[in-house]
Amino acid sequence: MSTPETTTSHSTGPQETFVLNLGPQHPATHGVLRVKLTMDGEFIENAEIVSGYIHREHEKMGENRNWEQFLPNTSRMDYLGAMMYTHAWCALAEKACGIEVPPRAEYIRVITSELNRISSHLVWWGAFLIDLGGMTPMLYAFDDREHILDLLEEITGSRLTYCYYRIGGVCEDVTDSFLAGTRQFIKDFRPRLKTYHKLVTENIILRKRLEGIGEIPAEMCRKYGATGPVLRGAGIAYDVRKAEPYGVYPDLQFDIPTFPEGDCMARYKVRMAEIEQSLRIIEQALDKLPDGPVMAKVPRAVKPPAGDYCMAVEGARGRFTIRAISNGTTTPYRVKLRTPCFCNLSCFEEACQGMLLADALALMGSLDLVIPDLDR
Repeated sequence: MSTPETTTSHSTGPQETFVLNLGPQHPATHGVLRVKLTMDGEFIENAEIVSGYIHREHEKMGENRNWEQFLPNTSRMDYLGAMMYTHAWCALAEKACGIEVPPRAEYIRVITSELNRISSHLVWWGAFLIDLGGMTPMLYAFDDREHILDLLEEITGSRLTYCYYRIGGVCEDVTDSFLAGTRQFIKDFRPRLKTYHKLVTENIILRKRLEGIGEIPAEMCRKYGATGPVLRGAGIAYDVRKAEPYGVYPDLQFDIPTFPEGDCMARYKVRMAEIEQSLRIIEQALDKLPDGPVMAKVPRAVKPPAGDYCMAVEGARGRFTIRAISNGTTTPYRVKLRTPCFCNLSCFEEACQGMLLADALALMGSLDLVIPDLDR
């Protein structure tokens, strides 16, 4: 539905604009999100983000469950990058309680998290190109993603909302077939990445749709607190795995891909380069995987000492931060979740002003939004 409105332009005098509702149920919004656009023909004059359609009060639920019971909630926020979010909650409780996680479990966490990061980026790649009018890449992306899901299902029992990590380690050890399958996936997937670049990245139609479009400079990222590929696509080499190292990431060699242009193409190239770095990380973790237990000795009831605790991890979409206050009982006193999608989306209102509607959809797709992550 659209509503005509009469406004006065600073250059042409009185003109008619109209309000266009993009969502809350619309294929361009990738979830239950409403964007109220004030349009002058095909050009956007103003954009207002209306969120909250799927808000589920995860923070309040965290204050009404014990530390272990909240674990399944973490994978229901960014469901495409569930492993990393569960890692954050476990690491926070471990830090608060002084629990030392066995090295084998830490390496398993890295392997599974990076596999999950690749699968998340593959979903983004396929869905983003559908937004731009290309159907074929989605078929390639989901074909490769299925191999990752098969591997993760073998050890976790799930294909999407994982609850594999535990406070103190992981619930079960990896199998030999999982390790062999992961190595085979890396071997098979590297040539496929070259196909992706030849099919899509080097395609002149894609480049014309993305280069110079939807610029989000570093200063705008700082203004709204954007992180992840959005920030690295503006040339800032910030990654929690390097800036605030956790797990065994300090023992592994990998680069932080950055591109200074700040446009849709820069964010695209960051994610494609991150897939290559994740493969590199997984290979090293497989080579260094030690023997030993996968769970530490954990009290029957986890009771962190009274205090204020914070933990951050690098999710597929940026920095995910948990702040929890413990009063010394089995239930957190307060829980605050800082997810990346809210801050990344906040850039959209300013960045899209004056853009064509078709270009704004490319901008929104380049942000890689997961709406349950936005509406916690």
